[in-house]
Amino acid sequence: MMQTVPAYSQTTDYGLRRGILSPMETLAQSVSTMAPTTTPAATIPLVCALAGNGTWLAYVLATAAVLLVALCIGRYARISASPGSLYTYASLTLPPWLGATVAWSLLLAYVATGSSVIGGFYHYANLLLRDATGHVYSAVLLALLVTGVSIWIAYRDVKISARLMLWIEALSVTVILVMVVLLLVRHGWHWDWDELHLRGMTGSGLRLGLVLALFSFVGFESATTLGSEARDPLQSIPRAVIQSAVLAGIFFTVCAYAEVLGFHTAGQDLGTSQAPMRVLAQVAGSPVLGVLIDIGALVSLFAGTLACITAAARVLLLMAHNGLAHGSLGATHALNQTPSRAVVITGIAAVLPVAVLAARGASGLDVYGWLGSLATYGFIVAYALVCVALPRYLRSHGTYRPAARIIPWLAAIAMLLALVGNLYPVPEGPYGKLPYIYLAYLTAGLAWFRFRGQNKTAEG
Repeated sequence: MMQTVPAYSQTTDYGLRRGILSPMETLAQSVSTMAPTTTPAATIPLVCALAGNGTWLAYVLATAAVLLVALCIGRYARISASPGSLYTYASLTLPPWLGATVAWSLLLAYVATGSSVIGGFYHYANLLLRDATGHVYSAVLLALLVTGVSIWIAYRDVKISARLMLWIEALSVTVILVMVVLLLVRHGWHWDWDELHLRGMTGSGLRLGLVLALFSFVGFESATTLGSEARDPLQSIPRAVIQSAVLAGIFFTVCAYAEVLGFHTAGQDLGTSQAPMRVLAQVAGSPVLGVLIDIGALVSLFAGTLACITAAARVLLLMAHNGLAHGSLGATHALNQTPSRAVVITGIAAVLPVAVLAARGASGLDVYGWLGSLATYGFIVAYALVCVALPRYLRSHGTYRPAARIIPWLAAIAMLLALVGNLYPVPEGPYGKLPYIYLAYLTAGLAWFRFRGQNKTAEG
């Protein structure tokens, strides 16, 4: 059977460069995996199409659910740190097969999120290139380009990756906040009562919108994959996880309110807009901001691709060390001290479905939605299992408190409700096939886990 993963120690570095990342660079990993700039540009309009004037409320509820999960993950991260992220925490407490479920789910989640943001990248790249040159370029070529550059950076140096992601997201978010402030100033300092009274919102619309709102947050915990490389990981990682959940929640909620308000002012429908940032920039009286935000979204999607490959490679590294993946993927580069082989494999896995879909004519926003939704299944399952395991984990470390029973179960219930919201009513079109794709993938992963376990038993 698979051995449990040891808690953090000064010798458990898995060949990675220890203590190289500052607290801000550690936070950058979680922020960049979420790619927050893409939420106002792409996700909030999708939520608005379902929740309407309740879009801001969907993000308030999503923030509350994610914060519960963040508190649970933060408790683990104060005791243990390794490259395996949630997989490490689950393996320390859950039965081996459930630990494997978390591992395979998390790997799929990071890779599919990478695929999703690659799709978003070629959408925005062609949007800007068409404006600049009048031509649209090969989506497959653009997808391969952003993935190739991301693999190269992740292969070379995790510190370069973290610094680059931090500056990219900071600049992009700043431009969006400038536009939001201008929008509110031009509207005047009074409330949008249609939004506050939730006019026209339905219960089912809010529920489905909440599920999509949760997608904005997925990957907020990815700082935990830097357990061997973060400086003072038992302090910096839990802080980064909770900060990313809180800061993102505030940012998304403010943007959701302002975007719906802006489209009310413009007399247009946010849920059907193909270029929402440009409409809002016009309303704010600064059209150039719309183009700058589109550029920011493009660069943020690149940062998200890099962050997802960085996180997925470290999960795969630990899976290889524990027999869930081929042993060669547990190797690190002698000079760069990065999981070089795992970086290449996860990068290829992320771009391959995008290249196939793009070659068949799928739009970048469709790819963003389809593969992002697939990633959500992996994240929700991993989050729920880790939260359920927390009380037993704390008992084993002598830090159990009564609140440790309440918060994990509330978090697990929130994730269960989100999963049900993904499955019922049955989504139409490609979205309806995604649960079966996830289950087939997970079945194959658990079959491999069982096969490896039997082989180890026979060898013993």
